[in-house]
Amino acid sequence: MNLSLIDILFLYSLISIWLLLVLNIVLTYFGYLYQNELNSTDIDLERDIRDYPFVSILIPAHNEGKVIGHTVKAMLELDYPNDRYEIIVINDNSNDNTESEIEKVLDHYIDREIIVINNKQTTGPKGKSNALNVGLKRAVGEFVVVYDADNTPNNQALKYLVYGITRNGKYGAVIGKFRTRNKERNTLTRFINIETLSFQWMAQAGRWKLFRLCTIPGTNFIIRKSILEKLGGWDVRAIAEDTEISFRIYALGYKISFMPFAVTYEQEPETLKVWFKQRTRWVSGNIYVMIKFIRYSLKERQFNILFDLFYFFSVYILFLSSIIVSDTIFILGLFTDVSVSLNGNYLVVWLLTYIIFVLQITIALSMEKGEVNNKNLRLILIMYFTYCQLWLIVSIKGMYTNIKSRFLGKETKWYKTERF
Repeated sequence: MNLSLIDILFLYSLISIWLLLVLNIVLTYFGYLYQNELNSTDIDLERDIRDYPFVSILIPAHNEGKVIGHTVKAMLELDYPNDRYEIIVINDNSNDNTESEIEKVLDHYIDREIIVINNKQTTGPKGKSNALNVGLKRAVGEFVVVYDADNTPNNQALKYLVYGITRNGKYGAVIGKFRTRNKERNTLTRFINIETLSFQWMAQAGRWKLFRLCTIPGTNFIIRKSILEKLGGWDVRAIAEDTEISFRIYALGYKISFMPFAVTYEQEPETLKVWFKQRTRWVSGNIYVMIKFIRYSLKERQFNILFDLFYFFSVYILFLSSIIVSDTIFILGLFTDVSVSLNGNYLVVWLLTYIIFVLQITIALSMEKGEVNNKNLRLILIMYFTYCQLWLIVSIKGMYTNIKSRFLGKETKWYKTERF
């Protein structure tokens, strides 16, 4: 059978889309199994944590006056012995009221102390990685925990992270779960909440259950300080510093475990402008990591790094190009005589794709109390046509940003999400 160029491109897009769809279905299924397994596990924090190790909590902050007070208050109220953890806020060249907001909170906790490092630089903020490295130099804890400046963890989050990392010496880090604090603000934040629960946390749970593999998120995780020192801290050129350091932890032979009972609530973008800026940073940062580690992973044949690189490649390259190709063929078919000559009922294939997409997200949300409701179900039905399509623009912009930065040799900046 002679295939035209249009036929080949169509088959490429069809196979690529289904490849990622099947992968997400598998991860969701095993994530579901892991969540059920954990729910049936007898975890008694008071019994299982015999000695409380000293922990250093790092909070990088740049112009976080709107949220830093709530975050510091949540850290002070963690259910963990007060003399067994320290809080270090790295105030990275803020020009707002970040420092004064911290002082206001401390006025109500006169018996507590917080280390505030006012990182003043005439050239401006140097980025989250640099701020974390500044805090790391001051940290004295056996373990380091990182929270973003807009986070309010539940009061047992730190205990669950400590419980997770102390039960296995091969765990280099343990990650918790973050939830959307402002999910009811508008339609965008509701979409972000659904995305977080389905495409991020169920995928993390599935990867851990299936491959004993996780990737550090930007917040709510614990890591051994000895590992950070061995690695030389965070890569200051990486704007996706969480993914980058995950790969270097893999390379040392450690695992990154998932403890979803350690929950923090964070503020998500409330406008498309802020969302685009944040997600573009994610894409650009992850492409930087892909390029940095592809040669190493092929040479060393490390499965965990190779799997994550394949996942990023399938999302940012295969899926993106497939959607562009399929959309282009569809539009050409409407206005020209260009068409796919392959036999088959492709409408049925598309409908099946859509149904599986909806079911996958619904199953993921069913693991979270109160998330399967009429409002979310209506959003899931239109998510494929709306929110998911925005990722095409984000991915293209992220790639362009990364390429532009490489050619111009631009210095890494603090890409900070605007707070509300």
